[in-house]
Amino acid sequence: MIDPHAHSGDQRRPGTVHLVGAGPGDPDLLTLRAARLIAQAQLIVHDGLVDPAILAMAPDHARLVSVAKSRSRHTMPQDAINQLLVDEALAGNDVVRLKGGDPFVFGRGGEEAEACHAAGVPVNVVPGISAAMGAAAAAGIALTHRDAASTVSFVAGQCKGLADQDWVGLAGKGRTLVIYMGLATAGAITEKLMADGLSPAMPVAVVENATRPTMRVLRGVLAGLEQIVETHRVKSPALIIIGEVAARAGAHHLAQIAETAL
Repeated sequence: MIDPHAHSGDQRRPGTVHLVGAGPGDPDLLTLRAARLIAQAQLIVHDGLVDPAILAMAPDHARLVSVAKSRSRHTMPQDAINQLLVDEALAGNDVVRLKGGDPFVFGRGGEEAEACHAAGVPVNVVPGISAAMGAAAAAGIALTHRDAASTVSFVAGQCKGLADQDWVGLAGKGRTLVIYMGLATAGAITEKLMADGLSPAMPVAVVENATRPTMRVLRGVLAGLEQIVETHRVKSPALIIIGEVAARAGAHHLAQIAETAL
C-alpha cells in the first residue's frame, strides 16, 4: 500500500498552498478572491482568530484543521504547521492556509512560504485587510492625518527581548505606532516608550474585536495603558494605537465606542 504522504519517488504534481488573509474579522471585509477560495476549499488550515462566520463559508465536505495559538498554548508548533502544509501539498492536495488579517503582517506567512518553496510546493498569496487597517477604520482613527501624523509603524509587542528592541523614533509627534500582540506586555511597553522619551500624556487607543459586533475602543493616555487593559479586561484580538491620531474619531463611530478617561 502506498503512503499518500511519502515524498520519495512520488511523481504526482503537488497541490498549491494558498496563503489567504481573512481580514480583521467581519466576513464582509474578505477579498473576492479569498471568499472564492474558501467556498471551493477541500482543506482549510486556519488560525484561531478567524471568525467562525468565515469558516462557515467553506463547503460541507471541506476538512477544517485548526492550528490555533495563544500566549500560553500552541495547538501546533510553527515548524509542524510548515510541515503539515508541505505534506498535504506533496500529497496532491490544494491547501487554503487561512490567517487573520494579512498573511505577511505578523502572520508568519513568510516562514510558511519559505518552507513550501524549499519543498518545491507552489504558493499563492492572497492579501487581506490587515488587523491594523481594519481596527483603525472601524474605530474611526486615521492612522495618517495631515494635522497629526505622516508616519506609521507596526511592531509586535509580544516577542523575545522586548526591552532590547529599538523603538526609538517610532512614536511621538507626527507619528503613529500600532502594536500587535501587546496586551500581556502593556506595562513593559509603557515603561519602554516613556524611557525613550515619549510623553506619558500621549493619546492611546486599545481596539478589541475590531470590525465585529463586540468591538470596543478604549481611549486614554500612555501612562494609563496597562490600567486600561486590566480594568476593562481586554482580550485578544486587540491592537494598541499610540499617537495624536488616537484622540481623533469620526462622530459616526461614537455610538459603538466605549470611551474611558483613564
